[in-house]
Amino acid sequence: MILNFVMSILDRERAEEMISLYNDLGLQLALTMLAHGTATNEQLDLYGLEATDKALVCTFAGEELTARVLKAAKRRLFIDIPGNGIMLAVPLKSVGGGRTLAFLTGNDSLPDGTAPVMNFEHELITVIANEGSTDAVMDAARSAGAAGGTVLHAKGTGAQRAQKFFGVSLADEKELIIIVSRSSEKAAIMRAIASQAGPGTPSGAVCFSLPITAVAGLRMLEDD
Repeated sequence: MILNFVMSILDRERAEEMISLYNDLGLQLALTMLAHGTATNEQLDLYGLEATDKALVCTFAGEELTARVLKAAKRRLFIDIPGNGIMLAVPLKSVGGGRTLAFLTGNDSLPDGTAPVMNFEHELITVIANEGSTDAVMDAARSAGAAGGTVLHAKGTGAQRAQKFFGVSLADEKELIIIVSRSSEKAAIMRAIASQAGPGTPSGAVCFSLPITAVAGLRMLEDD
């Protein structure tokens, strides 16, 4: 069984609905983080939309429960209709201790043996950049085909003796930008971010990718 970190990105005013859905399915833990989207003014004007604050609502679920969560979100929150948010599941490689595992899975044990082979159609590109760098990062990402992203505010906690690493300030205000992309497009997007907004630039962005085992709400991306 695969244990997933399930993330829902939706308008902030709908976060409680997602938390209620998690609770109804018996999920053990829900985390809510505040965020905002990266759509440009031109994109918003094109579709007649207004900028909205976002929330990232997270939980943990096994394979079967992940499928149930995505199905319920499609039915109750219409998450697969463009504009209503997206959901994605990132597989966890390890968990810190048996009690933690029991808590996150509701006492369902993970079987011993070799982990299953998984083919990932989508990946989650995660970018850590200096505050105020969202536009630079997203311009770079869009130049390589990225559709959009979500921004969370963070703060570095680097040691005082290592304030700088390749031009990246480790203890300043940060922006965490997450971008869902096709696996086939991931490398080009990450290269564009590194060359246009990476270490040595004012953005000082570093990025990495995580596999996604399941996704909902990317209908337009999947149809292209």
